[in-house]
Amino acid sequence: MTPTHFTFSSAFLLGLMGLAFHRTHLLSALLCLEGMMLSLFLALSLWALQLDATGYTSTPLLLLAFSACEASAGLALLVATARTHGTDHLQSLSLLQC
Repeated sequence: MTPTHFTFSSAFLLGLMGLAFHRTHLLSALLCLEGMMLSLFLALSLWALQLDATGYTSTPLLLLAFSACEASAGLALLVATARTHGTDHLQSLSLLQC
């Protein structure tokens, strides 16, 4: 495993572990998701450059566009949650309440 592969896989796993184990605030969960998406974007970009494949050059940009849409939807949910519940703690949210 090369150092670049190790770096991207460890960055992705760090974001995944942060998302799985540190579930206190909604903002921290969104930041972990963004870190995972950023590591995937960089890995796909370098993969397309290393293989010199012109057919796969649009894939990282598509992933980046979906990541921006996911971030905007997450921030909208964060604002809506903070307005309705008064906090962004994930413990105060319940699926049984509207």
